[in-house]
Amino acid sequence: MAKLMIDRSTDSTIDHWLRENAAKSPNKTALNFLGDGHIRYNYSQLLRAVDNTAAVLQHKLGLLRGDRIAFYGKNSDEELILLFAAAALGLIFVPLNWRLAPRELNYITGNAAIRALFVDDHFAKFAPDVLGEQESVQMISTGKSALDGSLSLRQLREQNAEPPNLGTAKIDDPFLIVFTSGTTGRPKGAVHTQASVWANAFASIDAFELNSEDHILNFLPLFHVGGINIQTLPTLYVGGTVTLAEQFLPEMFVHGVTSAKITSITLVPTILRALMSMEEWSELDISSLKSMALGSTDVPTELIDAVHKKGVPVIQIYGATETGPVTIYQKRSEAHDSVGSIGHAGLNTEIRLVADGQDVALGEPGEIFVRAPNCFIGYWDNPTATDDAFADGWFKTGDIASKDRNGFYWFCDRSKNIIISGGENIYPAEIERILSRQPGVEEVAVVGQSDPRWGEVPVAVVIAQDNFNSEKFLKSLDGQIAGFKKPKSVLVTESIPKNAMGKVVYSELKEVVGKSEHNQTMN
Repeated sequence: MAKLMIDRSTDSTIDHWLRENAAKSPNKTALNFLGDGHIRYNYSQLLRAVDNTAAVLQHKLGLLRGDRIAFYGKNSDEELILLFAAAALGLIFVPLNWRLAPRELNYITGNAAIRALFVDDHFAKFAPDVLGEQESVQMISTGKSALDGSLSLRQLREQNAEPPNLGTAKIDDPFLIVFTSGTTGRPKGAVHTQASVWANAFASIDAFELNSEDHILNFLPLFHVGGINIQTLPTLYVGGTVTLAEQFLPEMFVHGVTSAKITSITLVPTILRALMSMEEWSELDISSLKSMALGSTDVPTELIDAVHKKGVPVIQIYGATETGPVTIYQKRSEAHDSVGSIGHAGLNTEIRLVADGQDVALGEPGEIFVRAPNCFIGYWDNPTATDDAFADGWFKTGDIASKDRNGFYWFCDRSKNIIISGGENIYPAEIERILSRQPGVEEVAVVGQSDPRWGEVPVAVVIAQDNFNSEKFLKSLDGQIAGFKKPKSVLVTESIPKNAMGKVVYSELKEVVGKSEHNQTMN
């Protein structure tokens, strides 16, 4: 696809996406923000807001190329405007996960050595704790309320009459630091350049076959590469329309597909389950959707089948914070014939499956190694973790998959989640797919528990319906799963710990299982 190549002769930064679309279609709707009211920008207005913001960052706040700025808030138009303004100036944008505790965010802002923190109204009272003793950091409100009597970003824009001085930013500049969840210790900041974000956009355009007529709806949080890079930025590259929701609300989905004629959306299974639980779901017309993408975790096939019955192809997207994230994906034409697969290697992406230092045979599980232009360049201020993450230029994802003879990849599990029982590898995701189809189960996750005989044994953690019976549940697995893979006990619970992208946090789940007295129903 020759048109999906970065033109390095111009060294254009990604704010040029808006400049080109504003020149071609100035009145075309670029961004709808659905939060406290409805804010609409056409491409000309969005570019003007970006340039005015860049001028504030440069002239009012004194920020220079390479400086880090952080955003602390829910999805908003201001966050996207700040992101593009940062690109124009060569600043590095650090989106903060507002679901983390202020003390956790204090580590992140300190590690990134941010120069400015932009805060929306929802989190203004927590901002001082997020900064702690970082006294040199400027704190600016992006909402309606000022912080400590200082001017808000909107007020600063209105006061500034001087245009920004552009032209120093480069496409290979570090641009985005997205911090990982920190399940193995302190959070690590994955650094993406403008070039890697651009390459990811090309992969996404290929995956979704995006064009200027597309209108996407984004519920995913912009503190994650999924919310930023799976569809939001790529749609603005092709000149389409982005409707950005402050947070997930089912009625926004209903309105979007029935009235706004949304053409594509990316969801996680937890959101899709919530939509399918609505009374309107059975009669809801979603035919405006060219596709629905599901990502971030292993996807139960019954969710896919339910959407397919409505005539909309479901495509799975696989990736990681470090890979941009668009790495492996299905396309619409493949969706019905490869249900449950995560797809083929993406545009300009090389994939290896490795076990014990060697590439595995077809059908065998191996760790996913990635080499692609949308991969990150390393972890911020952490050369040791960066070195550990790569093997001869290949990023080691820590995820396990197999590949079939048709080139489709099939997700197995996270390597850190593997249960080794009596010398056998057990992949929780494989068991979860089977358990989720059993009567009385709403959600299920499987973790390993120490066992004196086998080393580890699997335990099923179940969110159950009223008619659920643990003993019958386990008996129903006879003949469906190998004996050593069967859960040895069941913990019925009201909730399963998950992160913002709907992924089960297995480290927390193990702690829950360890403290519980679950039903020992099998020996």
